[in-house]
Amino acid sequence: MAQWNEITTFNEWNQAFQQSEERPVLVMKHSTRCPVSADAWEECKKYTEDQPRSDMDYVIVKVLESREVSDRIAEDLGVKHQSPQTILLKNGKPVWHTSHWHIKKEALEEVLASHLR
Repeated sequence: MAQWNEITTFNEWNQAFQQSEERPVLVMKHSTRCPVSADAWEECKKYTEDQPRSDMDYVIVKVLESREVSDRIAEDLGVKHQSPQTILLKNGKPVWHTSHWHIKKEALEEVLASHLR
């Protein structure tokens, strides 16, 4: 089972971003007060509890609690902020992202298989 690591500081974000040069990183931006985000987060957890890819890292940012970090991610990647949102980083670049009801376990399986060959 893969583990989601929460990032709350710029330093942790910078480490995750740099790590994507060596290993892909899936970023989950989660609003702890939004029911749609709660559903998306459950789908992400289902993915990592089943048979997740072991050749990548998984990070979560709680957007209300770590707003500055969430804003920095949007700025650094050039990906408009949404919540909930998943962003796949590979080689320091966002190669895929989606939000809201499109965040499903099956979609993650399909996207990660196609983008990480």
